[in-house]
Amino acid sequence: MTFTQKDEDLLALLRLNAREPVASLARKLKLSRTTVQDRIKRLEEQGVIAGYAVRLASAVDKSSIRAYVTISVEARRQVEVGRALTKLPQIEALHTVAGKFDLVALARTGSAEDMDRMLDSVGLIPGVTRTESAIILSTKVDRR
Repeated sequence: MTFTQKDEDLLALLRLNAREPVASLARKLKLSRTTVQDRIKRLEEQGVIAGYAVRLASAVDKSSIRAYVTISVEARRQVEVGRALTKLPQIEALHTVAGKFDLVALARTGSAEDMDRMLDSVGLIPGVTRTESAIILSTKVDRR
């Protein structure tokens, strides 16, 4: 897939506010409303835009505990460990990574006690050999 500069600019604007009216996007991009609608539709059909999501207000976000959890897995057990982790509702994202650890999860819970219980559950999954967690204190930049 190739993108024009206008496609890149449109995607950047949508990252900031996916609910921005098409007319406003068109003004910022110096394009017609129809052209912007067509570009959005094409990007959706091509799978470039996979969907739209809700970002919580910082006040709501602050009422929860978030952590990055790095996970080491026994050789050849990554798939089954991944399946087990996806069943935990506290896991918001799961990534395979290269380096000292095999997986990195982003977890969210309502309290420190809930996070502790969830981390215990992760450690009990067959194939998990080691975990480390880093509690997120604040977010300085989030361009998602």
